[in-house]
Amino acid sequence: MKALLMTDLEGITGVDSIDMIFDQGSGYKTACENLMADVNAAADGLFAAGLDEVFVVDGHGGGANFIPSLLDPRVTWLKTGWEDVIRERKVDFYGEVGLHAMAGTPNAFLDHTQNSREWFSYEINGRPSGELAQGAGFAGVFGIPTLLVTGDFAVCEEAKYLLGDIAVAAVKRAVGRNRAVSLPAGEARALIREAAVRAAGLVGTVRPYRIHMPAELTFVFQRTDYCENHQNDKNERVGPRTLKKRLDRIESYLDLMP
Repeated sequence: MKALLMTDLEGITGVDSIDMIFDQGSGYKTACENLMADVNAAADGLFAAGLDEVFVVDGHGGGANFIPSLLDPRVTWLKTGWEDVIRERKVDFYGEVGLHAMAGTPNAFLDHTQNSREWFSYEINGRPSGELAQGAGFAGVFGIPTLLVTGDFAVCEEAKYLLGDIAVAAVKRAVGRNRAVSLPAGEARALIREAAVRAAGLVGTVRPYRIHMPAELTFVFQRTDYCENHQNDKNERVGPRTLKKRLDRIESYLDLMP
């Protein structure tokens, strides 16, 4: 079996303040080191469960957060082409390591969807959704289930609500939006490893997350000019801050964007 893990920084163990997720922040280097440790914990669990290959993607910001020397050498880092791995069904399941909850989630650390400065809310077929639904939905188009999510308590609850009885590892809880209290590193990574082992055992028992087609995406922006900036021939402006987009099919992750 093979798996692809998308990563983010907000849901990583020990990332407990907003300044840690920015490359100019005082805690950013520590956050990146913790990112690699969480990825390695997940990968170790997957390999222990019998997987032949684990692909990982640096998904935070511009994708310059990995520290190659700290990455488990058994892991295949996909610097490009991760969508092709999904489209060509080269993996048996998809997972998210270090994810955050969707915009507007109460008691969630750094809740947002894609761009916290610009996006206010996002819906798929009238259902409030976030980056988890985008990733799981894209993978689901090609018959690949999402079986593993790690991050704060709120995103793990979101994952169970959206995807059912998948494997989750809640490594921290929010204290207001911009701070969190994390589990001790060893305890958190043991949970991640255990969740990864469980995820591998769920292959064949959990259905892929399917977005009903044709789909309607609704984007509400924080300001009218942000809405204007995203308006194009693929979507329709239906309000001062709102765009709607119809999808007859999903071929790329970017199809789920404005």
